[in-house]
Amino acid sequence: MLKFTTMDTITVLVVEDESIVSKDIQHSLKKLGYNVVGAASTGEKAIELAGSEYPDIILMDIMLKGEMNGIEAAHEIKKRHSIPVIFLTAYADESTLSKAKITEPYGYVLKPFKEIDLHTTIEMAIYKHSKEQELLKERDLLFSIVDNKENNDFIFVKSNSKLIKLKSCDIYYIEALKDYVVIHTQDTRYTIHSTMKDIDTKMGTEDFIRVHRSYIVRIDKIAVIEHPNLTLEKIDKVIPIGGSYRDDLNKKIKTV
Repeated sequence: MLKFTTMDTITVLVVEDESIVSKDIQHSLKKLGYNVVGAASTGEKAIELAGSEYPDIILMDIMLKGEMNGIEAAHEIKKRHSIPVIFLTAYADESTLSKAKITEPYGYVLKPFKEIDLHTTIEMAIYKHSKEQELLKERDLLFSIVDNKENNDFIFVKSNSKLIKLKSCDIYYIEALKDYVVIHTQDTRYTIHSTMKDIDTKMGTEDFIRVHRSYIVRIDKIAVIEHPNLTLEKIDKVIPIGGSYRDDLNKKIKTV
């Protein structure tokens, strides 16, 4: 008999409107070592149990009967809670999948399913979700000091499981890199999970300015401005100036 065990038992909410299928899923989950904390047959009940039981993961049938289908229920749960959802479906047509994608599910399991496939999908979803939560905590912690206006002259940057105090005056520029931003000092770079919009807001406009959709620079580090670029002192870094940011830069710098 296939069975997996973990140090911390994963809790699962099953949302399936076919009673026999629901019981079969629950039986398989228990065999695999999971703890089924509830079962719902409607989207409304799924939302209620998600709030009261707060499971580690939800298995949601896409085609629920009633006023609310599985996609709508998953969307509502996502707005209220940070609980990963895996869709169960016997249908794999493009129209259904396109609607389901909007809710950003953590996986799909086609019915009828094999227990090994169910287990693998759940474990991958739990791992992905845990990593996302770690990154969110890292981002929140990074700017915990910056949010205090009295202490905006430094931030804490997470590097190799350590928090390093970084003076804002040592920052030369900040660069966007997909889902990350890279903070550059004269001789070091720190990569964090954040957005340029968030960074722009947190760093403020007193000492820093956005000059491009991918770059924020410290104003007193600018050595030369020669449109469409600027150069930073000491490190001789050339940074492009976006057309929509040029006027703000010209207003910010002092000219004689």
